[in-house]
Amino acid sequence: MTNGPTGLAALTLAFWLGAAWVVARGNRRMKRLADLASPAPRRWPRVSLVFAARNEGATVGAAVPTMLALDYPDFEVIAVNDRSEDDTGAVLETISAADPRLRVDHVSQLPPGWLGKTHALHHGAARATGDWILFTDADIHFQPDALRRAISYAEAEQLDLLAAVPQLSEQGHLLGICVNAFSFSFTIGIRPWRIPDPRSPAHGSVGAFGLVRATKYRTLGGHEPIRLRPDDDVKLGKHFKLRRARCELLLGAGALSVSWYDSVPAMVCGLTKNAYAGADYRWWVPPLGTLAQAALFLWPIAALAFTHGAAWWLNAGAVAVMLGLGWDQTRFAGGRRWHGLFLPVGIAIFSYILLRSMLVTHWTGGITWRGTHYPLAALKANRV
Repeated sequence: MTNGPTGLAALTLAFWLGAAWVVARGNRRMKRLADLASPAPRRWPRVSLVFAARNEGATVGAAVPTMLALDYPDFEVIAVNDRSEDDTGAVLETISAADPRLRVDHVSQLPPGWLGKTHALHHGAARATGDWILFTDADIHFQPDALRRAISYAEAEQLDLLAAVPQLSEQGHLLGICVNAFSFSFTIGIRPWRIPDPRSPAHGSVGAFGLVRATKYRTLGGHEPIRLRPDDDVKLGKHFKLRRARCELLLGAGALSVSWYDSVPAMVCGLTKNAYAGADYRWWVPPLGTLAQAALFLWPIAALAFTHGAAWWLNAGAVAVMLGLGWDQTRFAGGRRWHGLFLPVGIAIFSYILLRSMLVTHWTGGITWRGTHYPLAALKANRV
């Protein structure tokens, strides 16, 4: 009969072997947008790119030209300037004057019961003339063939929603470690390779690239059902999946890129607004999640100093599998391979963010996003 430390170490190793089997195999089932080579449709459908921009003057000037440089034959770009206090509107108008495919709408007031971003996207989609609507962000950089590959694939597979995760560029090694840990957590939580299976509850989309069939989007109410969701991209994917839409999520490295955050403190502040939303504002999820992550990611490492014999070897095996899985994740998240060997560090930072998000949300009675405060009671009421 095994003693306590040995039994616990055996269970931990079993967990990591199972996780490696599921995640490593699942990642290899993921398709890459940059590699798609579906036959061209008989007629290229019109596409409307829609994005919201609030105080994005520093990014839109570089990102929007990459949208206008797409080699797709029939598209428009609709930029919704959402109450910006900087030169976002002026930058967009200057680009629009040189290329009329860019249409700029200026929103000066936020109606009650909406987040700024979801309202801006809903507003822009209402003006879209395309057969497909591509929701994106104001700082995404596109390769010229990204949209053509996506539409060819979506039409061939008869999809209603096609999302793609961009390459997240990072500034500094600690942020790179966090990017890889975020990718790992996203993969574990979303299980993107299961999204196409109608029998699976797996769902999700990405704010950087969420391509939806316009008729399906409007039939399902646009962004109105998720009007108060700071995790609107993931919940849009859930809303589609629950209504039996055909959905898929791809890897976008090589086709899409974004400079995510410029520092770890900026990442912590940025994710504080929506990390708790991912737990559906259930107060007990962040503490339990943090304890589980500490037990699975940190304890096996610490246990190497306190165990011996069979327990030590089992813990060492768990650590080796865990770090190997983090190293393997970089093949799909991008970045330096050795960043994956510090997976527990990145996970610890995200545990802190989740706890911080919960505490700040309850302490302030809601979330503050781009200068607007949204009450917690209203946020919790918008369940999807």
